[in-house]
Amino acid sequence: MPKITTLEEAFIHELSDIYSAEKQLTKALPKMARAASNAQLAAGFTQHLEETQGQIERIDQVVESLGIKLKRIKCLAMEGLVAEGGEIIEEIEKGPVRDAMLIVGAQKVEHYEIASYGSLITVANSLGYTEAAELLKETLAEEKATDEKLSQLALSEVNQEAIAANAAMEPAQ
Repeated sequence: MPKITTLEEAFIHELSDIYSAEKQLTKALPKMARAASNAQLAAGFTQHLEETQGQIERIDQVVESLGIKLKRIKCLAMEGLVAEGGEIIEEIEKGPVRDAMLIVGAQKVEHYEIASYGSLITVANSLGYTEAAELLKETLAEEKATDEKLSQLALSEVNQEAIAANAAMEPAQ
């Protein structure tokens, strides 16, 4: 990796990184939707896929508005988070416990994205990239809303289903 010497170069690097992360997520979300047994969770993953595609388009708008070129890099953090999601799918039988852990994995992704977009907004504002910051704020709001929806789904039904499934498997004493 060439040395980053300016804040503008750092911004481009981080924007390139989150672009890679979003691209990786577009491949992972359909697998997560198929792996979920809870219909609401599967639908949420499918809906977030559409949202993610819109977020990629928004990054393209930032690139165009600033007249910059993204770097061809791979987001290693998202690669690791996607791999963890794959482990959940492979190691946990389809059902409520897997659904609960898919939510955990999805929230890890959301928290990474929230941190990334929040930082990008701060740097964009420092550089005077007002339009870019506004576009990135839209994405940040979507990521926060998705995280909240995942929490609500876990609390309202998925975790209770996982607890009930576990209790049903325990032998009577």
